[in-house]
Amino acid sequence: MVKKLLHTRYRVVDLEKTIAFYRDVLGLEEVDRKVSPRGSKLVFLKAPESEELIEICEYPASGPVIVGPDLTHLAFSVDDIGEFAKHAASKGHPLSDGPTETSTGSIIAFVDAPEGYEVEIIQRPR
Repeated sequence: MVKKLLHTRYRVVDLEKTIAFYRDVLGLEEVDRKVSPRGSKLVFLKAPESEELIEICEYPASGPVIVGPDLTHLAFSVDDIGEFAKHAASKGHPLSDGPTETSTGSIIAFVDAPEGYEVEIIQRPR
């Protein structure tokens, strides 16, 4: 039986452009960078208050990266979705959807990472 989630991997074409988005727009910290035995370039990122990691992988030998719509996304919490939206737009990544208030009082929005992966931003009710 599994004990806990360690990381989630997203394969990309342009590693550095993607890392810049997660670092500069979302504020994630790079915690490790390495090349796997098979030659994959791997970068591990972490949100300030999370244990789980996000692995960004560049491995051209696997063929083209095809990001399917509504297949998967990452979700992050923020204190102020309006401030996040201004920050993301100033970095060239405006919200792609929202903000929208949910029936529970949370406010959600979405921003697209450079490779087309969708990122959900959630502001919980105060």
